[in-house]
Amino acid sequence: MGSPDRKTLSFFLIFVPVYLHRGLSQEAGPAVQRKPFFQRLRRLEDQFQSFQEVMLTHLQAIASNYNVSYNIDARFQSLAQGSQAMALAVNQSQAAMQSDLGHLKTWMRKMHRRSRKVDSRLLALGATLSERSQQRARERKEQEAQRETLSSLALDMRALQDTLARLMHVVQSQGAKLDTLEERLQVAGPGTTAPAWPPAQPEPPSPSAPKLQGTRQVLRALLEPRDSPQDFADNLQGTREHPGSGSQRSWPPEKPGEICNVGPALVFPNASTKNVVFLSPGFPLGLRALSVCTWVRTASGYLGTLLSYATEENDNKLVLHGRDSLAPGSIHFVIGDPAFRELPLQPLLDSRWHHVCVIWTSILGRYWLHVDRRLVATGSRFREGYEIPPGGSLVLGQEQDTMGGEFDSSEAFVGSVAGLAIWDRVLVPREVSHLAIGKEFPPGAILTLANATLVGGFVQRVNCTCLELCP
Repeated sequence: MGSPDRKTLSFFLIFVPVYLHRGLSQEAGPAVQRKPFFQRLRRLEDQFQSFQEVMLTHLQAIASNYNVSYNIDARFQSLAQGSQAMALAVNQSQAAMQSDLGHLKTWMRKMHRRSRKVDSRLLALGATLSERSQQRARERKEQEAQRETLSSLALDMRALQDTLARLMHVVQSQGAKLDTLEERLQVAGPGTTAPAWPPAQPEPPSPSAPKLQGTRQVLRALLEPRDSPQDFADNLQGTREHPGSGSQRSWPPEKPGEICNVGPALVFPNASTKNVVFLSPGFPLGLRALSVCTWVRTASGYLGTLLSYATEENDNKLVLHGRDSLAPGSIHFVIGDPAFRELPLQPLLDSRWHHVCVIWTSILGRYWLHVDRRLVATGSRFREGYEIPPGGSLVLGQEQDTMGGEFDSSEAFVGSVAGLAIWDRVLVPREVSHLAIGKEFPPGAILTLANATLVGGFVQRVNCTCLELCP
């Protein structure tokens, strides 16, 4: 656009001097032609001035167009640079947005998984709550039925006590008459005047005398005050099974020689950390109820650790342990550390065989301790609703500080253990009593001493037919 203007300007710059030179050369001609020449020259000057004005205007327009074109180029360059910067910023923003979208997708996936876990937990919790509510409803019904049964039993017990009191009075009166008759027979001798009635001939002791004595003992047992109708029923059942023995609480423990078929026995001779017995496979499933029964004979001034169950999560999931720093004859019953109950086992310190049963259920957290068939401790609200997890390490004779190790000699058991068994249910008192006298082994045991896979240290495993033969 600028090159034709330059050519036009050059043409005019060349043409004007040539034209002026011609005009001056013609001045030297005749005078007649001078006047038209000046007129032409004036017209030419006027034309030249107008041409200059036009040229000036045209040049100004060219200059302004040049500046505008120059500014447009600069603007186009700045716009190009701005577009490049904007494209770079857009690319960076797009990359950042893609990264944020990736993080957002990852977060959404995690939140989705967490929401599914929360939903599953809520469903499990809802099922557990529903099960607990149904279980509590059943327990309430059972408790109401038990209350009604106990109230009926209490009424029957009172009536029976009245009847037995009258019968006891009759028996005592008959016994007094028999005693008077015996005295008279002893006083009467040879040559004594016979009484008005026919004298009684001397007879050997009547076979009914032991029965009468046993009847008196039964009557005394039944007429004694009891703690509850359940105790009365238990004692009545005991007198039926063992006539003439008195109440269940006054029963002496069976002699060791009469307890047989208890299975193998383990002897822990000293408090070495190497004296340990592992039971396998442990607990294959979670436990909501537990019964641990065994014959125990201690050889030290404290009980030590009878049983220890540890997992990777907690080394005291289930423990029956004592140590030399505890009160003699006491043992800690631990379920899911740090919850525990202290059980009194002072009778076990006489170096004789004793039968021990520790029973627990997650329903209301109830627990019971039986020693030689007697209930010596009970309670509730102990680990209510808890479940002992599976997959741990079960050890006898030592307390685990880590799963399967880190034993302490001050917590070791010293003595003998026989007939140990574990059930995943609550044994009833009749089963505990039969187990303690060797009459019947309750079914469904999940672990016994036959599951002892590793016997370490100086522990001896012996097979004895009866307890009196066990070391």
